[in-house]
Amino acid sequence: MQGPEPVLLMTRPRAQAERFVAQLQDLGTRCQVIYSPLMEIRFIGALPDLPDLRGVLFTSANGVAAWQAAGGRSDLPAYCVGEKTAQAARAAGHPAQSAGGNAESLLQMLLGTQPDGPLLHIRGTHGTGDLARRLSAHGLLCHQTILYDQPAQALNAAAQRALKGSDPVVAPVFSPRTARLLAQNMVKAPLLVAGISQAVAKALAPLHICDLRIAPRPESCAMQQLTLDLLRSAAGQGREGDLDRRTGEDREPDLKG
Repeated sequence: MQGPEPVLLMTRPRAQAERFVAQLQDLGTRCQVIYSPLMEIRFIGALPDLPDLRGVLFTSANGVAAWQAAGGRSDLPAYCVGEKTAQAARAAGHPAQSAGGNAESLLQMLLGTQPDGPLLHIRGTHGTGDLARRLSAHGLLCHQTILYDQPAQALNAAAQRALKGSDPVVAPVFSPRTARLLAQNMVKAPLLVAGISQAVAKALAPLHICDLRIAPRPESCAMQQLTLDLLRSAAGQGREGDLDRRTGEDREPDLKG
């Protein structure tokens, strides 16, 4: 007898969440998807007056989009935290390099290669790591500018019902801040979490979690595999099928191609 069909709770900003779900479509499981972003992305601020700028640092694809929206130059070399961000930078026209990891990896890559400066880190209001200060302290001049905000949002009614229900809920969590926001909610359902880092696991400590797995690398592909494994675990067996998409109460057509 098959167990209940698990819920996939996507708490990323909507566009990023939809891309992630689309990448799961051929990985062989069944689930319902609830989109309930815990943050939204708002572009704010203006470009700094830095005529001698020689490169830009992106620690998320949101930074790339915010730089574009503000009219930033696309011919500058871009130094990116990971491959997904580098892909977004290349799509915007930048010659881009990926550090293949996290902000610490990006710091070490830049200190190792010593590119021409000054550089500019495009970040959000809630960014962490103080990358610009740390690079400058090591002799590589780097400025920073805040070009987007990430205001918090409450879980929608569908997400709250799922978390208070009895069916398994799988939640991929991509940042410590998202984890902290999720941890503020009441959870009674069996909760299985794919976390992108140990910092995510620490932030989720207030919740009772049935299964918590940390990605071996802070990359989307590693998170995809963890999420797939947890969906199969929640369903009770690894069985093939289509992904059903759900937005609030309305079921959408099966994903195709």
